[in-house]
Amino acid sequence: MTDQTPYVRPDVRVLLDMLAAAPGPAITELSPAEARMGYQALHDMADRPARELAVIRDLSCPGPAGDIPLRLYDTRESRGPGPVIVFYHGGGFVIGDLDTHHNLCTEIAHQMDLPVVAVDYRCAPEAPFPAAIEDCVAATRWVAGSPAELGRSATGLIPIGDSAGGNATIVVTQALMREAAAVPVVLQVPIFPLASDWAKSKSVADFAEGYVLTRQAMEFFEAAYLPDKSDWRAMPIHAAHEGTPPTVLVTASLDPIRDSGRDYGAALSLAGVDHIFIEVRGGTHSFTNLRQAVPSYQTDLENVFAAMKLLLARHG
Repeated sequence: MTDQTPYVRPDVRVLLDMLAAAPGPAITELSPAEARMGYQALHDMADRPARELAVIRDLSCPGPAGDIPLRLYDTRESRGPGPVIVFYHGGGFVIGDLDTHHNLCTEIAHQMDLPVVAVDYRCAPEAPFPAAIEDCVAATRWVAGSPAELGRSATGLIPIGDSAGGNATIVVTQALMREAAAVPVVLQVPIFPLASDWAKSKSVADFAEGYVLTRQAMEFFEAAYLPDKSDWRAMPIHAAHEGTPPTVLVTASLDPIRDSGRDYGAALSLAGVDHIFIEVRGGTHSFTNLRQAVPSYQTDLENVFAAMKLLLARHG
């Protein structure tokens, strides 16, 4: 199978055909507020319903520009000390929030039986690079060292996120390798992350349009976020990778930024980092939030959880 005729799963093709037939303006013709509404509408339509959990609670922590909204998810009303998952949402650092990824966070808490703290970091263009990263790092440090406020005592951190949140996952881990938090990162889970410059990659040429995420959308996000591509906080491929904690790295074969994730996997391999690499074959960007429209994506997400449990057991 060549890249000219890429493999597309049958249930993925149904979604892609539906999206192609749906009328609507290009993302570049929308204001950030309109793009955010569209992102929420897509997830409302395409994602599986939220799980019922014992605890879903909004809270906040101090940040560099004011309080950072957080949301705690847990299958248990109370629990003893253990790892805490810290989740950073996708959306190009422009269009996501706690609500766009609410259903996914309930799924993570349900499947992993660990507390999940979702971070509502500042978004661009109102707050360009590196505001989002600064908030994610600050919130993760707070989770590590605030058992009384959180109501749970973290023994280790598990950063996880999709797309822009996958970038934040890697960068938070690197920041805490440079300057330790109260407890260590025990596992990181970047899901279809932006880790290296996507602009000239083969995957963005092959999948520029028609596969959920488009080149046009990436350009829209970058113009709002204004990342300094020479800075490891924007392109974490530039950082040193030796000593990176165990990692579950996930890409999708039809994703325009697929090769960015593959680049990061290669860097982990060269650095001798214990990691599991999963590429969702015949699947797209955002598969984590499209599980109702594409039923096979639920199995892909469960494979990610299985890999997480394997590495946690191996390094426990």
